[in-house]
Amino acid sequence: MRKRRKSYTSEFKESAVALCLSGERTIKSITEELGIDRSLLGQWVRASEDEKASGLKAFPGKGKARDEELARLRKENADLRESNGILKKAMAIFTIKPR
Repeated sequence: MRKRRKSYTSEFKESAVALCLSGERTIKSITEELGIDRSLLGQWVRASEDEKASGLKAFPGKGKARDEELARLRKENADLRESNGILKKAMAIFTIKPR
């Protein structure tokens, strides 16, 4: 039987990362107190560092910020392709030379 993955709020993740980055306590004491795995805290810290580098929100809730950005870019790409196709058709219509 599968274990159900526990989900954590973005506020919980942000506070755990802040505790870790403050350097006041050891990672082991933080993970024991919060009841999370060390590797999970490491993932959150890396996501937080990526957020600073890329500007995308690290803990947006359901889904990932990168997924939202990718969806937005795909939609924009489809719109541009459609506009390009319309312009090509219009150009073909207006460039027909009479005989």
